[in-house]
Amino acid sequence: MTRVVEIVNRAAPNPMSTKVRHISVCICTYKRADFLKRLLQRLKNQRADGLFTYSVVVSDNDNEESARDVVRAFSSTSCLHVTYCNEPRQNIALARNRALEHAEGDFVAFIDDDEFPAEDWLWNLFNAYQKGGADGVLGPVVPHFESDPPRWLERGKFFDRPTHPSGYKLTWSEARTGNVLFRRDILNSIDVPFRSQFSTAGEDMDFFRRLMEKGSTFIWCNEAVAFETIPPSRCKRSYLLKRAMLRGSNFPKHPADRFKNVVKSLIAVPCYAVALPILAVFGEHVFLKYLIKLLDHLSRLLAFLGLRLAIERQT
Repeated sequence: MTRVVEIVNRAAPNPMSTKVRHISVCICTYKRADFLKRLLQRLKNQRADGLFTYSVVVSDNDNEESARDVVRAFSSTSCLHVTYCNEPRQNIALARNRALEHAEGDFVAFIDDDEFPAEDWLWNLFNAYQKGGADGVLGPVVPHFESDPPRWLERGKFFDRPTHPSGYKLTWSEARTGNVLFRRDILNSIDVPFRSQFSTAGEDMDFFRRLMEKGSTFIWCNEAVAFETIPPSRCKRSYLLKRAMLRGSNFPKHPADRFKNVVKSLIAVPCYAVALPILAVFGEHVFLKYLIKLLDHLSRLLAFLGLRLAIERQT
């Protein structure tokens, strides 16, 4: 398989030539040129206060290399050091691994291509790491709607994610790669960072589960905010239902508590199915919230039987 790598802004300082810590910010992208442009612009002037330096790695998961021109155009007007690499095989786990191959320095940060950070995002993550004594730090991802969402979507808070007090110690099921900083050397404790069988989703939970089983710890920093762009195309019932089916279809790939999860889903499916007509009385957002839970558990059960309701990642 041919691999294309292009390093731009070659005059960047060597992260290992100084005692100041260096962070490689990794972005995996797939045909989201406008989102990627905004993200790179927001990364350009991250607050550092001399505590660390940082650079960016863009891993393009498109075999047509659609992100290459975006990176080149950005680099022509910015002093931020950017490495472009291509993973032509359509697989989010492989794209993350490709990014890690080109990460330099002491720390790795991940942020999704449809997100953009606050100006003090890296600074807050790094400070939380220094104070918290953990191996990595995660922060909140707040929805940013491109247009006013439908009333049912707003009431249901379908894009809101759980938050925690700063310093809270996370379990693997609470960890994601959309907003995270971790010590690069903890990758030495596992054989492969992201496993390719998680080709469309779930690769990050598996990643954190295996690291935590090896003793790594991760804490929460509520001040390190990233924003997730929610375009109108995601503000649809069909998007939310397909997302639930994809999540459920990937869940049985996790080896932990398999029997327990099957039993839980066997109980949940009939309970939610019976309750749905009653829940509809309380509003569409309540009905949809539990329909999503039903589809999540149903797709888990079917996946355990070898039948997957959803196989493609939505963009």
